[in-house]
Amino acid sequence: MSEGTSMVMESSENGTDLSQDDTGTMVEMAEDSILSQQTSVNLVPFIGQRFVSQDAAYEFYCSFAKQCGFSIRRHRTRGKDGVGRGVTRRDFTCHRGGYPQTKLSEDGKMQRNRISLRCGCQAYMRIVKRADFDVPEWRVTGFSNIHNHELLKENELHLLPAYCTITPDDKARICMFAKAGMSVRQMLRLMELEKGVKLGCLPFTEIDVRNLLQSFRNVNRDYDPIDLIAMCKKLKDENPNFQYDFKLDGHNRLEHIAWTYASSVRLYETFGDAVVFDTTHRMDCYDMLLGIWVGVDNHGMTSFFGCLLLRDENMQSFSWGLKTFLGFMKGKAPQTLLTDQNMWLKGAIALEMPETKHAFCIWHIISKFSDWFSVLLGSRYDDWKSDFYRIYSLELLEDFEEEWREMVDKYILHDNKHIISLYALRTFWALPFLRPYFFAGLANSCQSEIINAFIQKILSAQSQLDQFVEQVAEIVEFNDRAGSKQKMQRKLQKICLKTGSPIESHAATVLTPYAFGKLQEELLLAPQYASFLVDEGCFQVKHHTQMEGGCKVIWIPCEEHISCSCHHFEFSGILCRHVLRVLSSNNCFHIPDQYLPSRWRINSSSSPKPLRNAMREHSEKIQLLESMASTLVAESIETEERLDVACEQTAMVLSRIKDLPRPTHSANDIVYNCPSDLILPEVEDADGIVQSLTIGTSHEPLSSGKLKERRPRDGIDITRKRRHFSGSCCGQFGHDSSDCPMMGGDNLNGDALGYL
Repeated sequence: MSEGTSMVMESSENGTDLSQDDTGTMVEMAEDSILSQQTSVNLVPFIGQRFVSQDAAYEFYCSFAKQCGFSIRRHRTRGKDGVGRGVTRRDFTCHRGGYPQTKLSEDGKMQRNRISLRCGCQAYMRIVKRADFDVPEWRVTGFSNIHNHELLKENELHLLPAYCTITPDDKARICMFAKAGMSVRQMLRLMELEKGVKLGCLPFTEIDVRNLLQSFRNVNRDYDPIDLIAMCKKLKDENPNFQYDFKLDGHNRLEHIAWTYASSVRLYETFGDAVVFDTTHRMDCYDMLLGIWVGVDNHGMTSFFGCLLLRDENMQSFSWGLKTFLGFMKGKAPQTLLTDQNMWLKGAIALEMPETKHAFCIWHIISKFSDWFSVLLGSRYDDWKSDFYRIYSLELLEDFEEEWREMVDKYILHDNKHIISLYALRTFWALPFLRPYFFAGLANSCQSEIINAFIQKILSAQSQLDQFVEQVAEIVEFNDRAGSKQKMQRKLQKICLKTGSPIESHAATVLTPYAFGKLQEELLLAPQYASFLVDEGCFQVKHHTQMEGGCKVIWIPCEEHISCSCHHFEFSGILCRHVLRVLSSNNCFHIPDQYLPSRWRINSSSSPKPLRNAMREHSEKIQLLESMASTLVAESIETEERLDVACEQTAMVLSRIKDLPRPTHSANDIVYNCPSDLILPEVEDADGIVQSLTIGTSHEPLSSGKLKERRPRDGIDITRKRRHFSGSCCGQFGHDSSDCPMMGGDNLNGDALGYL
């Protein structure tokens, strides 16, 4: 057995057997235990140690192994990428762990196997994925440094394949030697002389150099960028709406290039108010930074806006990229822009987009905490992280400043450079400073994961640079098709009304299922809050368990003005539970038009709004048409052939309808104009009664008159349940339902609205 460090540690995971092998025996220790025994490295792996990713854990354990005299390999996983929760456990083992397996040839005969170094070594490190505050971390739950073989000496380690690495500087010199016509053996000898090492003691071998030269032949950095520009020109010739721009350096080499597609420009016109600019990835084979502009549409789907490649990462490069993007989008800058914590990019945004609110993605910040604070705080790390997340989520600036100081004092972090930097940049990441700005849910960690998954698809396309633009176009087109199908499926699903409130019924006809789901969450929580009239038009709203504090809601009915101190509407475009509580408590039966933003509506474009008298006159025909349209979509999406036929025939029908003469209307007449992509869902209320919703003006209640019995369907009479409301319409404004501003002037009473 090795004379090296001998350690075994294990932390149980939900009662499962955590031994490396079924016959292995491990000693259980507490998860927060820390090794006191040290080796020649700065830090030995310990139970509870945290890493931001599998790769970070691998690099750390690899450094430890190199100091001890062995190499490692990835051994066992639990879970599978893309299935369920993904990979949730990973084992790294000694390169001599396990035993060789005998291979059989196709004819069943034993093959001659090469001599294997595997001897069943038990040394390993196990990491398990856990998500704290929706940010995944990898935590060490098992570690053993017991070897059943001799460890290598320092001058022998370079013989292991894992340590045969070639640095970027060495790669550049090898490339230069190859252009000069030197042989591989001449290169190795010259580099040995330059580095002053003995013969054969370079950290790489002749085979490694030959493999590197082969990769150079497969990747031509000089010609591929030229092919990329030619590809963009070809796409521009095929589609004039395709846009691209590039910049060459003094040696006539590609320095920067950016492009966008026609569909991306159209999406940006409607959904470009909140944008994510991701610059955290690189195209390694060309050593270029990859920047991607994305956002989210009214259905919560990821929208692609543009892409760029930058040779250098500095303020000038980012400024060029931002100016080019604005040129693509006709000079329209986003209201808010989320990026990673890059100081060069921060300066460029301040210069090129001075009116845009720039913010840092909190997911990128929290993902660095394990490296910054895990070792520093030790067993107090989890408590500190909980405190940080609570402070980050506060609503008031004063509370943030006070509790931040208390947190720094509690954990004695006054001189920590990361804490100092975070506080100096607090206006870029802390929610109390960001809530007054609209981010369309992009600051949410769940939305960040969806966007990151989309970016990973683009990264997987970086096989050849000259084909990259086409490959990205295919991914964007596939994403758009998948999103359209998912939208159709959502529209075909029944929307369940859970509160019985007319506010909920009205919102279901206006908002997309994604946005309506967000509003419904707030509606369900609203009854847990109490509303108190403090002053005229001013209410204090607090949770029923709170004795003090709460939010301040301003409501001026005559002006249809609503605001809340929590700034939830400004931040997400969805009214908060505090405002909804005030509206329902004061007999308001609809949400004013300006608080159902077009950003989240079923039809987000600026088309004419349907009006009510045409709805009443042709309601049965309209409902029949809606039912036929829903059935058409449901049947068409089964196969691609059906979908093609449906699109072709529907286009012919629409063309024929458009050729028919339009009637002339007076100012009082109304035209029903239903968007072609709209399929109105059936809505099921809390009592199980299915209602087929029709869209009226967004500033009016749902019902258009007295509730009546529904027509029999499938031989069953379904009767609407009527709820009775006694008292005046608003209760505090001194008027009746006939002229109530909250009732939309449609002579509706509480009984007609069916509101409890």
